[in-house]
Amino acid sequence: MPDVLAFNKREQIDCSVNARVNSFGAVAGNEAMENDVPLAQIEFRSVTKTDGPVAAVKDLSLSVRRGEFLTILGPSGSGKTTTLMLLTGFESPNYGDILIAGKSVAAVPSYRRDQGIVFQSYALSPHLNVRRNLEFPLEMRGMRAVERTARVDSILARVHLDGLGDRMPSQLSGGQQQRVALARALIADPPILLLDEPLGALDRNLREQTQTEIKSLHKEFGITTVCVTHDQDEALTLSDRIVVMRAGRIEQTNTPEAIYDRPATQFVAKFLGEANILENPGFTIKSEAAQRPGTVAMIRPERICIATLDAPKRIDAEQYQSVTRIVDNMIYAGPLRKYHVRIGSTVLVVSEHVASGRRALQPADGARLEWLRSDIRFVAAQAP
Repeated sequence: MPDVLAFNKREQIDCSVNARVNSFGAVAGNEAMENDVPLAQIEFRSVTKTDGPVAAVKDLSLSVRRGEFLTILGPSGSGKTTTLMLLTGFESPNYGDILIAGKSVAAVPSYRRDQGIVFQSYALSPHLNVRRNLEFPLEMRGMRAVERTARVDSILARVHLDGLGDRMPSQLSGGQQQRVALARALIADPPILLLDEPLGALDRNLREQTQTEIKSLHKEFGITTVCVTHDQDEALTLSDRIVVMRAGRIEQTNTPEAIYDRPATQFVAKFLGEANILENPGFTIKSEAAQRPGTVAMIRPERICIATLDAPKRIDAEQYQSVTRIVDNMIYAGPLRKYHVRIGSTVLVVSEHVASGRRALQPADGARLEWLRSDIRFVAAQAP
């Protein structure tokens, strides 16, 4: 009996955080709208959260624009999950404030915050079928039966689960369960959607399909979305902006394109995609930009061209830097070949698209590496 009571309490908590029904999400922001405060704008103001002597989040200041898809990216222990838990209301800050639609929510319990949440584990009620999983949160909020039915039918059609309403969660695939979880988070039309490692339990192909679906839903609903993940591809694909965290602090915030092409630090460069850090390469690095003190040169593997030693030289060779070395290793990765070439004390990774008729270089082959001088980036060196 205690287990049943505990489960029911957890279920009510899961449902309550998926937004209060307020005429389909209207009431929660009325005061904010009257005061011309953007609905669902999120602000962290100098927020610190400690866990004993350790600060999981340190002096975090961050603003999320209305309708934006923002991803918080970082390794384990970076503070990204704590940041999300602070936003859900499951954790409270020790210092600082959190605002939604211009009003402080730091002391507001999770069940009073108008937001939908999708957990990595889906958190579907196993004893309820799909329809009841979606209908139950609306019933808890007092919606009439006829309106509940119409809303459930509509959201099932939108997530391509028509005809599956009578199935139990255990009868669904992982991708289908994920879509039910998304539908449940969106069914009350909350102004904020929170995603906690939403695709972590899916295989690669299914992750890519679900990424497309999430992006489509975000565009259609225009809902302010905050996603937490450690998956770089997921962050690049889904986000309007990415926040990279490290040791409880923000390392860099920018658009996916800018943060990938112009990482601010060595940590960001290496965490978001592959990066070649050119420390003591054994030759003078030529670049269009001047190197500042405390920085190190970096270039992405796909920006390096590899060719045999006897390959014709470029007409515009003055725009490139060229070095000759011996191939250490070649890895076939489907559409790509990855070469490892030792330069000084560094092993350079080179990515090359597999082209028809192009011969692969093999270990011990001589190779000429070339890259545009403008593709060199200087990033802040990582502290030891």
